[in-house]
Amino acid sequence: MFIKVINGPNLNMLGVREPGIYGHTGYKELVELIENHAREKGIRVECFQSNHEGDLVDEIQACYGLVDGIVINPGAYTHTSVAILDALKAVSIPAVEVHISDVDSREEFRKISYVRAACEKTISGHGINGYLEAMDFLSEAKE
Repeated sequence: MFIKVINGPNLNMLGVREPGIYGHTGYKELVELIENHAREKGIRVECFQSNHEGDLVDEIQACYGLVDGIVINPGAYTHTSVAILDALKAVSIPAVEVHISDVDSREEFRKISYVRAACEKTISGHGINGYLEAMDFLSEAKE
């Protein structure tokens, strides 16, 4: 199984940006956590992060025919990007939407998710462990 983990804007600032909401773990540590979990589960994983919407669309499209699943945290683009939704729909790869914070208990605009329509599951409010849950879900669904 090959999973691509795609992170959107400001996730590179984990550990710095609002640690009361997003925790104290930095992005580098998040990637290490994901890679270690994948290794334990026998999953091939690659992580990607960009602050640019078009780069995220390009990365999703580059997954076509190559990966078995996508774990995506589009960051703020969750609430604004039809382009990311369309890219996920175009590649038709099983995807899980992940949010570190519980977006449904935050500001009203954060309750809107365009990408959710192209995802098999949403994991929200489980901190960075939500990424591991998403990988497990995709791995188990593939079996």
